[in-house]
Amino acid sequence: MVTRRVAAQILDIPLEMAHRHNIPPRLSDAELSELLDNPPAWLVQSKANRTGKRPIWVQLTCAVCGFSEAARPKKWWPEFTYVCCAHHAPYEIPSLGTGLVRSEYEGVGSRFVGIVDVAVPEA
Repeated sequence: MVTRRVAAQILDIPLEMAHRHNIPPRLSDAELSELLDNPPAWLVQSKANRTGKRPIWVQLTCAVCGFSEAARPKKWWPEFTYVCCAHHAPYEIPSLGTGLVRSEYEGVGSRFVGIVDVAVPEA
């Protein structure tokens, strides 16, 4: 049995679309296989409409402890150097390299802080 959320990740569709098309809260492996092998017209159309610019789901993995979760990327997310759980102390986070400036973005996924390290332009 898989949850609707896991099914949405496997089908590579938003969770809202899974709700809208009446995917049940729990599916058997056989039901999920049937959706994959014989996709309904709405799923075929959804995949055909994709431009590939933004992924539907991304895998976030903490650079400190390895905790991982799938999340829907937000428009405001930059390209993170790495992410870490919000409860980690600053000394646990990988150190900043020479000539880099760090920015932190809270509220990434359910518990992460996104870290972006960029090079400082030479004056």
